[in-house]
Amino acid sequence: MNQTLLKPSAHFRIFTVLIAAAGLLLALHSANVQGQRKAAAHPTAEEDSPLFHDYRGVQLGMTADEARKKLGDPKDKGDEQDFFVFNETETLQVVYDKAHKVVTISADFLNPSNAVLTAKQVLGADVEAKPDGSMYKMVRYPKAGYWVSYNRTSGTSPLTSITLQKIQ
Repeated sequence: MNQTLLKPSAHFRIFTVLIAAAGLLLALHSANVQGQRKAAAHPTAEEDSPLFHDYRGVQLGMTADEARKKLGDPKDKGDEQDFFVFNETETLQVVYDKAHKVVTISADFLNPSNAVLTAKQVLGADVEAKPDGSMYKMVRYPKAGYWVSYNRTSGTSPLTSITLQKIQ
């Protein structure tokens, strides 16, 4: 029997390797397309509706009068912004546009305070602390028309700021 018929030729081996590589590339491409479809089916947090949409009943778009009815008399009152002091550890700044509608709500908490909201309560997920203990994360909600940020300073008595602001 002729031995050359039983041995695969170099061309056959190269052809086999090329077919295997093409099959692998096709499988990787298919997996990538499926991953993109899954990502589209499950929108990111930036496209979902926000968890945090008001503070003490005040929402973006309310009039200054509506906000003041909810919050009481501000410590400092103005056409463009109000500053509220609720106690030693909690303050609030409300900013208005030219039509006297709320465009920014920023609450500040001085630790230790039981009223301090966590990142999970505000953003729906924990935020990893930086090496110094501080935290910061901002999430945009384009469909809702605003963004929310969570910011905590470092130290033994950190300041935590939670801000909602209309996307201009």
